[in-house]
Amino acid sequence: MYLVTILGNLLIILAVSSDSHLHTPMYYFLVNLSFTDICLSSSTIPKMLVNILTQSQSITYTGCLTQVCFVLVIGGLENCLLAVMAYDRYVAICHPLRKTALASVMYTVAPQLMNPFIYGLRNKDMKEALKKLISWIAVLCHLPFYKLGV
Repeated sequence: MYLVTILGNLLIILAVSSDSHLHTPMYYFLVNLSFTDICLSSSTIPKMLVNILTQSQSITYTGCLTQVCFVLVIGGLENCLLAVMAYDRYVAICHPLRKTALASVMYTVAPQLMNPFIYGLRNKDMKEALKKLISWIAVLCHLPFYKLGV
């Protein structure tokens, strides 16, 4: 099933990128959704497959936190993409004559709103704050069902 997920999403990405008629915002979102689906399934399935093959049910504490962070961030990104796709369809159906005006605002303003967050991740102080936050979560979320020594 993992290979079917990866190949199906790669097929969607390839189909949209190869056909110029599909270079519209909705298909752009669909490509991004396929990519996030690949990332989401790749953040959990390989470790599960290794656990099945080695007959081991353990994960390190840092591995657990890393995997949980990836799942939460990528899952949140996937939810945001679905919300934007739903809004795009809503505008296309309920306000078809105003779609170009509303879409131009959405496509030009929304990426600019994300720029401070994206460039903030490159800032040294932001990295230190994220490290403190992750260590604080690690202290608060001591998970007793995971083995720490593996």
